[in-house]
Amino acid sequence: MGKIPITVAEGDGIGPEIMAATLHILKEAGADLEIHQVEIGEKVYLRGQKGGIEPSTWDTIRNTKAFLKAPITTPQGGGFKSLNVTVRTTLGLYANIRPCVAYNPFVKSKHPGMDVVIIRENEEDLYTGIEYRQSPETVHALKIITRPGSERIVRYAFEYARAHQRKKVTCFTKDNILKMSDGLFHKVFDEIGAEYPDIEKEHWIVDIGAAKLADTPSAFDVVVLPNLYGDILSDVAAQIAGSVGLAGSANIGQFGAMFEAIHGSAPRRAGQNLANPSGLLLAAVMMLVHVGLPEQASLIHNAWLRTVEDGIHTYDIYTESVSKAKVGTKEFADAVITRLGQKPQQLKSVHYGAAKQISHSPKKFAVKRNPKELVGVDVYVDSIETVDELKQKIAEALPADIQLTSIFNRGVKVWPEGLAETSCGDVWRCRFTAKTPEQIVKLLGRLVEGNIDVLHTENLYKFDGVPGYPNAEI
Repeated sequence: MGKIPITVAEGDGIGPEIMAATLHILKEAGADLEIHQVEIGEKVYLRGQKGGIEPSTWDTIRNTKAFLKAPITTPQGGGFKSLNVTVRTTLGLYANIRPCVAYNPFVKSKHPGMDVVIIRENEEDLYTGIEYRQSPETVHALKIITRPGSERIVRYAFEYARAHQRKKVTCFTKDNILKMSDGLFHKVFDEIGAEYPDIEKEHWIVDIGAAKLADTPSAFDVVVLPNLYGDILSDVAAQIAGSVGLAGSANIGQFGAMFEAIHGSAPRRAGQNLANPSGLLLAAVMMLVHVGLPEQASLIHNAWLRTVEDGIHTYDIYTESVSKAKVGTKEFADAVITRLGQKPQQLKSVHYGAAKQISHSPKKFAVKRNPKELVGVDVYVDSIETVDELKQKIAEALPADIQLTSIFNRGVKVWPEGLAETSCGDVWRCRFTAKTPEQIVKLLGRLVEGNIDVLHTENLYKFDGVPGYPNAEI
């Protein structure tokens, strides 16, 4: 079979130390890997690469079976992009999988027996990073949820549950407020869930769902979420299980995979032989299964469990009443290596088989492409005038065939029938009737001529008679 090529990046802060420990364990366990080392992160950012990765590095990653990445540091300011987001979106790694497991009593947990898998959509939502400063006082961020993206991650969650003998999939959204974006994610969950009668399914509003997850994680099995909620709650779940420092994650797509610890680069701990390599090591275990080395994955995972069980702990999980020895990064790795071939006595041992094949080309629900009906336009303007002053200014500029129907500020209707108590910012959403693009162009020209500071527009459409916009009075 030959050596399996993987790309490795040691990252920043504690990254080089925990990567060295992890690679040492992989080697001693007999994982036949061909390591292709690349540099990413802080040094690359500071050389002028805004994404933290050199263009040539992409070819290395694409030509290997997997990418094992230690945490990196993103410099503050200067318009630097998140490297994690860049890699995930550029390579199409749409599914983030984070097992959150309790190792009580050897690692303190309020929830002994916790075993929840968080499956997070990885490419959309607010993580597209599309933000605009609209005025001196206001910035806008664009939340993107698509049907194809939602279908793909939801189907992955159900396929993962079926492949790993999980009994239930739960969806978290905030569709009581975000009725269209999160509403679409929930709708897709219901549609696809109907194809899996063997799996229990449920939906929670994310705020009460998060409270339930923190209080009673045994109520959950597999949880699928949009990107932002998934990022937050996967860290919460890992921490209440025992420690964020113990959690690894996989980022999976049709054409590649990246494996990483979920914690940061902790620069204040760097170079002190203190950091716990467990998160990266367990990510590497997931990687070994993915690239076809399940025996080595089982060997390492069981040795790690035995090490934890024997009370050999780094500072972050050390507890005098439970731990037997406080060790550094290198010593922890040595302890795992010493226990290769052993199994835990109290914690549940693991046995990995061949990687479960999960389709990345889900069946798509047919979406009717009926003509959409243009009914109006929302024009966002920058003004420090009162709503009455702004309304009068617009009225003086308005073409005869277009009507101003309402004005909103920060999502609240302030005209007509607004209240004096409503607090307003300096960006106003002014809604107009319009039936043709030509009317909108004429309207914008008149507003500019009237010294109204137009920021951007959103056309208002109906789809099969259903408004595709909020506050649908028009």
